[in-house]
Amino acid sequence: MKPAREEGAAVEVLALVGPAGTGKSHRAIMVAHDHDVDVIVDDGLLIQGSRILAGRSAKREPTRLAAVRRAVFSDPEHREQVKAALAAARPRRVLVLGTSREMVLRIVRALELPEPSRWISIYDVATPDEIRQARRVRRQQGKHVIPAPTFEVKKSFSGYLVDPLRLFYRSQHARGGLLVEKSAVRPTFSSMGRFFIAEHVVAAIATRAVSEVEGIAGVLRVRVNSDPDGVDLVVEVVVRRGAPLHGILRHAQLEAIHMVEHMTALNVRRVDMVARRVDLGHETGEAAPDGGGAFD
Repeated sequence: MKPAREEGAAVEVLALVGPAGTGKSHRAIMVAHDHDVDVIVDDGLLIQGSRILAGRSAKREPTRLAAVRRAVFSDPEHREQVKAALAAARPRRVLVLGTSREMVLRIVRALELPEPSRWISIYDVATPDEIRQARRVRRQQGKHVIPAPTFEVKKSFSGYLVDPLRLFYRSQHARGGLLVEKSAVRPTFSSMGRFFIAEHVVAAIATRAVSEVEGIAGVLRVRVNSDPDGVDLVVEVVVRRGAPLHGILRHAQLEAIHMVEHMTALNVRRVDMVARRVDLGHETGEAAPDGGGAFD
């Protein structure tokens, strides 16, 4: 890990500029590595290594105009959040991505960063064939790249179609090359339409996953609480008599998380398993009263 900038030392800013859809985000990690950059500012996000430190991605906005406003930090709350994260990270060098010099200058002024000391064109770091391919993917598939691993991106893109990208890059400086991890997402303003998962569908998927766990006699109810950042579930179940309660509920919890995330691309933040009753078998037909146990 690179040492943080010393207190009082000036931060240096580099800019990566090119028209929309030419592959700037795709190349950002490689450019940052070759120029010893600590953090990247891209489409409203502040990214350091494999972590998204702060911000909200412009790719989550419902319109192109809203996306541009997000990318240049027009919203005061968003702007202050990223400024605070920058101050805490104390980077020595920052790479700012933009579609034009004017856009980059608006970003650095909003974040109170110095003007770039070096301007890098996408045409200097990508071949004409690579740029044509990037434009073709954007036009035909509606995909955008975020220079961060998928496990980080999913937190900010719950419900979006997210594809992991792992590329081996022969760096100018690193012997043997560099493994680059990033993600491809399709935003809501894509011409291909909006991807939406109804809450009753999420409940049905969780019910199916939990019902197949040995020791679960039935699912009474699944409550779903969703927002743009992900979903929380409360699953109320009947457990079989004699089943090890903690182990059964833990297994059911993990199955619900795995199945919902796998089938919907949603970010599952929390699943609370509640054992409401104990199934005593067919002979008596009796059941224990509500509140038999809970597992968080």
